[in-house]
Amino acid sequence: MDVSQAQADVRRIYRSGFTGPLVSAVVWAAASAVFTWGSVAAGMFALFFGGMLIFPVSTLVLTLLGGPTSLPKGHPSAALAMQSAFTVPLGLLVAVALGSYEPVLFFPAALIIVGAHYLVFISLYGMRMFAVLAGVLIALGVVGLFFVPELGAVSGWLGAAVFLVFAGLLFRAEGADR
Repeated sequence: MDVSQAQADVRRIYRSGFTGPLVSAVVWAAASAVFTWGSVAAGMFALFFGGMLIFPVSTLVLTLLGGPTSLPKGHPSAALAMQSAFTVPLGLLVAVALGSYEPVLFFPAALIIVGAHYLVFISLYGMRMFAVLAGVLIALGVVGLFFVPELGAVSGWLGAAVFLVFAGLLFRAEGADR
C-alpha cells in the first residue's frame, strides 16, 4: 500500500478527522468552565482526563454516523495514529506542572502540546488543514505563554472555539471528499 492510499483510508474511515476537534471543543469548553467557575486543579483534571476520552467519544460519534470506526488490522497508519495519541497525555503532565506553579499558564501550554500533536495529522490524513489547525493552536499558546499573559485566562475558551471552527471546516472537507 502506498502513502496516498493509506492517507485516503484514514480520511475515509475517520471522515477527514472532524469528530476529534468536535469532541475536543466540548472537552476544552467543559474544562475551561470548571477552571473558571470551579477550581484550577479541577479544570486541569478535566482537560487531562477529558482529553483521554476524546478518541473513544469520537469513535462513538463515528459509530452513530454508520460505517467503519477504525483502520483495519495491520494498516500502516495505525501505529502512527496510536503513537501520536500518546504524546498528548504525556505532554499535558508538563502543562499540569506548569499550571500548578502559575495557573494562567496551564491552557497556553496545553494549546502548544495539543497543537504539536496535530502536526502528525498532516501526514496521517494527507491534509494541510491540520497544519493550519496546529499552527493556530501553537500560536495561541505561544502568545498566551510568552507575550500576553492576560490571554492565558481565556485561552482554554479560545482553544474550544478553534476546535469548533475546525470541526466545521473538516466536516465540510469530509463532505467534499465523498
